[in-house]
Amino acid sequence: MRIAIVGASGAVGQEFLRILEQRALPIDELLLFGSERSAGRTYRFRGRELTVKLLQHNDDFRGVDFALVSAGAGTSREFAGTITRHGTVMIDNSSAFRMDEEVPLVVPEVNAADAKNAPRRIIANPNCTTIQMVVALQAIERLSHIRRAHVATYQSASGAGAAAMDELTAQHAALAGGAEPPVSKFAFQLAYNVIPHIDIFQDNDYTKEEMKMYHETRKIMHSDI
Repeated sequence: MRIAIVGASGAVGQEFLRILEQRALPIDELLLFGSERSAGRTYRFRGRELTVKLLQHNDDFRGVDFALVSAGAGTSREFAGTITRHGTVMIDNSSAFRMDEEVPLVVPEVNAADAKNAPRRIIANPNCTTIQMVVALQAIERLSHIRRAHVATYQSASGAGAAAMDELTAQHAALAGGAEPPVSKFAFQLAYNVIPHIDIFQDNDYTKEEMKMYHETRKIMHSDI
């Protein structure tokens, strides 16, 4: 089996590498792809040094069985055709295809069977907050239909990627040294702080993050919750 990781140098890409290292999957070849910034970096996997290739519109995905993609919604949209052209199944971590009617939105513990119907050869996974919630909700749904859920989430810097985690670390270091903490990734200082909303507000006064949870939950659970 040939597997590719797109966005290999990012926080999620590195987690893909770590988990694949742990699992006894029959991987004959692992290919790593990234942007111009990360192309050329090397990572160790199962005793071998792998070099990150530049993601391009070519035939690099020919013969690849599965591509684990976490490089942002824009990159996913741009390269989906290139990745799936020769039959590769693209498992996408971004928000690009989550609500596409021809793309299953899958949490294996809840709706694994949906992955079998993927006409575009793309399988999406939902927002991180949605994933953990629907696993719990589905167990209750089997006993009694859930009409409404009230949700509060407390989310970490890692949700915004490696750059956000680096900023949080830098802020702690600056504060410990009596210096002004750098603020660029977030609108406000995150260290020792809680920012009271995520993403932009929509016309209905809910944020985009909140509406993602609403729509994704209904699609995954096949429910009118």
